[in-house]
Amino acid sequence: MKSRYDIAIVGAGPAGMAAAAAAAGHGASVLLLDEQSEAGGQIYRAVSRQNFKDRNILGSDYYEGLDLVSELASSGAEHVTGATVWQVSPEREIGVSKDGTARMVTAGQVILATGAQERPFPVPGWTLPGVMTAGGAQSVLKSSALAAPDAVFAGSGPLLYLVAYQYMKAGIPVRAILDTTPRANALRALPHLPAALRSIGALMKGRRWIASLRAAGIPFIKHIEDLKLTGTDCVTGVEYRRGKRWRKIDAAQVFLHQGVVPDVNLAMAAGCAHRWSAAQLCWHAETDAWGETDIPGIAIAGDGAAIGGALAAEYLGRIAAHGALHRCGCLGRAERDSLAAPFRRALAGEMRLRPFLDALFRPPRRLRIPQGDATIVCRCEEVPAALIRESVALGCLGPNQLKSFSRCGMGPCQGRFCGLTVSEMIAEARGVGVAEVGALRLRPPVKPLMLEELAALAVEPVSMPGKR
Repeated sequence: MKSRYDIAIVGAGPAGMAAAAAAAGHGASVLLLDEQSEAGGQIYRAVSRQNFKDRNILGSDYYEGLDLVSELASSGAEHVTGATVWQVSPEREIGVSKDGTARMVTAGQVILATGAQERPFPVPGWTLPGVMTAGGAQSVLKSSALAAPDAVFAGSGPLLYLVAYQYMKAGIPVRAILDTTPRANALRALPHLPAALRSIGALMKGRRWIASLRAAGIPFIKHIEDLKLTGTDCVTGVEYRRGKRWRKIDAAQVFLHQGVVPDVNLAMAAGCAHRWSAAQLCWHAETDAWGETDIPGIAIAGDGAAIGGALAAEYLGRIAAHGALHRCGCLGRAERDSLAAPFRRALAGEMRLRPFLDALFRPPRRLRIPQGDATIVCRCEEVPAALIRESVALGCLGPNQLKSFSRCGMGPCQGRFCGLTVSEMIAEARGVGVAEVGALRLRPPVKPLMLEELAALAVEPVSMPGKR
């Protein structure tokens, strides 16, 4: 790595790969930083070295990532793998650790392509060994061709059905699918159906997944209203409620999922403004038409700003790259606009389906906000729901004040797994909107950093006026 680049990009998923390839193609010095050992992100994880001979298992959409990986490899962008970015400052200084060594890199323009993470699913027992997210199960399947047979899939959303479908295609037994999509969501989504029908192919793809799962004889139980995961030292089963009746399924593995949300930690720690999205129930970065935030020179592309999916992320990455190239003097305004125009049109077509999906798979309140007092909310500090409610009753107004009451959000993840839950819980207890409550304040380092790395950090001396 050099000490300075024209454009630095964080994250090598669809948005980051597309941004790096587009930027490098116009003569800019481009650095792409990513924690993984290879490009692809979560969506295209391990696509360049896939272990499955049968491409039908993971599907054709997954293998579209090969084109992006190839484009990146031939672009001339410097791709640094195994690099943990723990800071991006408003001055576009990037703190990065690799192979046990920390360093600072500066850039004329920074594009954050940190992608999405799965929404917290704070139900009783969700922290037990044997419980993981559906996305986590998919990561292991893609990267190592490993799977957990006879798992229960619980929750809602396209990713839940996709991973279960991939398990079925790979011949891995699935114990059951517990669908928590509320009945009322169909009515909520109805106004968005005409626009969604213009993307009928994507809609039918999801219907085929569900139909195939049912045809395979996998129990597919809809309209689950409540969930509990049972066990002491590890998960042993799932209790679920439809109406007034509770039932139980024995299981040693449970995969939870109720949608994805932007991974905002790095952007928030950099000071980028965010707003609460009532449609997606998460924080969205405030960006302009080129992805630039309120901090000059820092842009956000892809699902890290707002959820749109893999293709939308790719288009946004290219648009953000053209904006960054213009700001650093590599592209004129007219050329920038001309190059970005086809990606804007493609993006508009891709986003037609999003409002329908957001409404149809809106997670129910009782599975976002813990109902029982004993349910763990902050996994790092093991803070139960009762302590959060007690803190609000004592006068705690927001998530940052809650740190003093309970240490909630002060663990290694800095609220990555509990932040949304905490803000919604406080808002509910106070009877106000989440926007008024706000988000956990994030500070660098946003990822764990060894003290010896920080102590050995090389800092260039600053020359003082009048001194030699």
